[in-house]
Amino acid sequence: MGVLEELEQRGYIEQITHSKELREELNKGKISFYIGIDPTANSLHIGHFVALMVANRLQKAGHRPIILIGGGTAEIGDPSGRTDMRQMLTKEQLDENVSDIKKQVEKFVSFEGENGAIIVNNRDWLSDLKYIDFMRKIGSKFTVSTMIAQECYKNRLGTGLTFFEMGYLLLQSYDFLYLHDKYGCKLQIGGNDQWSNILGGVDLIRKMGNEDSYGLTFKLLTNSEGKKMGKTAKGALWLNPEKTSPYEFYQYWRNIGDTEVRKVLSLLTFLPEEEIDRLSNLKDEQINEAKKIAAFEITKLIHGEEEAIKSRDSAEALFGNGGNLENLPTTKLEDKNIGILDLIVLVGFAPSKGQAKQLISGGGISINDEKISDVQYKLSDKDFKDGYLILKKGKKGFHKVEI
Repeated sequence: MGVLEELEQRGYIEQITHSKELREELNKGKISFYIGIDPTANSLHIGHFVALMVANRLQKAGHRPIILIGGGTAEIGDPSGRTDMRQMLTKEQLDENVSDIKKQVEKFVSFEGENGAIIVNNRDWLSDLKYIDFMRKIGSKFTVSTMIAQECYKNRLGTGLTFFEMGYLLLQSYDFLYLHDKYGCKLQIGGNDQWSNILGGVDLIRKMGNEDSYGLTFKLLTNSEGKKMGKTAKGALWLNPEKTSPYEFYQYWRNIGDTEVRKVLSLLTFLPEEEIDRLSNLKDEQINEAKKIAAFEITKLIHGEEEAIKSRDSAEALFGNGGNLENLPTTKLEDKNIGILDLIVLVGFAPSKGQAKQLISGGGISINDEKISDVQYKLSDKDFKDGYLILKKGKKGFHKVEI
């Protein structure tokens, strides 16, 4: 089975340009491919996870990954999926983010061997472009009517699309051309929300007289309602343990819906298809075993086996099956007499006191398994056993609070 067929079988692929030619390229020998990462945060999130799994599989099939960090294009911001203009970051902020992202990428792709990955930053070539020369050479290959017909721009026309942002497509397309000419890169991969940008690069290379450029997008990770997966009470599901703890990360996957088990196992683990078939066909209470395996395998990939074991043990301790609470998200208090509303906001169970009140009135908050119904409740010595308490939100949200 070729690598493209493998990706299709596991459900990664959404769209491909020049499918027949790309299959031939991938099957006949090593090619270089690239994936772009926007460094507007100091951590990758779960959306990048799928992209890096695809990169991992392509590299294992003998192809060379080029990880493009968008230090230059991030100074403009991708309008795809946006209804407003992205916040500008300073060069210093972007440099710090790039450094942190590189460390996370290394968990998925190897930088050793004949097809070892390379990391490039598009600021290295975009910052030296001369406007007149660039617009004559690259801008002349794009029509405004075609650009504004694309979804990423149509969504912004009503709210004020800037010419600054329209330049993003030209610059990302030029990235592909630059990597094609310098490194022989023939393929760009990305999420299906990047289809317009990827097509721009593929078409640009072909308009410049080459016929060996291809694009591939993969499915975004969505739940049964079609909404993007990876949102928690605190925001995005980050791969950085300081932004999303290993326990919270584990619990997210432990609590996925029954219908999402197959997709998650296929896209985010290396388990064989036979095992995925077995696990995803479990019914009723048994499907929980599949979720535990998914949570463990995914947490192991991101945070290592030791943290995965700690997270699993903490979860089992909370549900009365032994284990320990070592890896449970923990907050240390200076003042043990804090009010319950302040505590709920402090640990991230609600973004405001108003929403914290709603949780309490709905019976969704307990301390050490005792429901809290008084919004004026203040902690006291009786709440702390052995120096800590367990704050619970609903059935699946747990937080350890120490003094």
